[in-house]
Amino acid sequence: MDINLLALGVGNSRLAIGVFAAGELRQAARVSINEPAQWAEALAKAWPKDADGWAVAAAGVNPGVVSQIDQTVLSVTGQSVLWVGRDIDIPIGVETQNPSQTGIDRILNVAAAYEQMGKACIVVDAGTAVTVDCCNDNGDFLGGAIMPGVAMMIDALAEKTAAIGRVEFAPPAGDVGDSTASAVSQGIYHSIRGLVREVAENFATRLGVWPEIIATGGDAKNLFEGWELIHAIAPDLGLYGIALAYTEHHIRHET
Repeated sequence: MDINLLALGVGNSRLAIGVFAAGELRQAARVSINEPAQWAEALAKAWPKDADGWAVAAAGVNPGVVSQIDQTVLSVTGQSVLWVGRDIDIPIGVETQNPSQTGIDRILNVAAAYEQMGKACIVVDAGTAVTVDCCNDNGDFLGGAIMPGVAMMIDALAEKTAAIGRVEFAPPAGDVGDSTASAVSQGIYHSIRGLVREVAENFATRLGVWPEIIATGGDAKNLFEGWELIHAIAPDLGLYGIALAYTEHHIRHET
């Protein structure tokens, strides 16, 4: 199904905006979630001049900005936002204890990865938090692990220790951190990669096969580029998940 869609991924740190024309992602942009004044400008740039037949679909984990997103989108595009999980069906089965409490961003990342892979796979999303999630060969979302992301760990160290202070994260250049900043980077880098490896091994044991791992999120490149465990880095995976949900919903309901 060739869709014309403006997809919005509403995160804790950023608003991701994707333009799908005839089913293909033509452009993507990101603005700070804390700068509402930038939303309207970015949406106006993304919204096509000839928008007949276009829709706006969104998904997010930041309920505090939903009404403001709704108002901004309506004022810029004249369209009401269709929210995945409220107006649009979730495109895969969710086998967690409380599906309604499972982050929609996690589910859509896995849905988009499964749609491409067609088999059990893992998605690592390295953003404000780092999530490692898995689906089985049927595409059912099984669950995963959540830990603080890079910036959150840096903030915690700066706020809870007397001497470390705030540092800039960088992928380690050597085997040992020989300064405070490089030691912090070593700790963050290897703790996140260690989580990914450990959780992937647990999933592999459960599934009886080693799943391919797809990475996404703002810190994915710094953390995982060139790592043999990672099959691909897909920065726009969440936007594809929103587009997939929108498409599957309309096919299912014949609209």
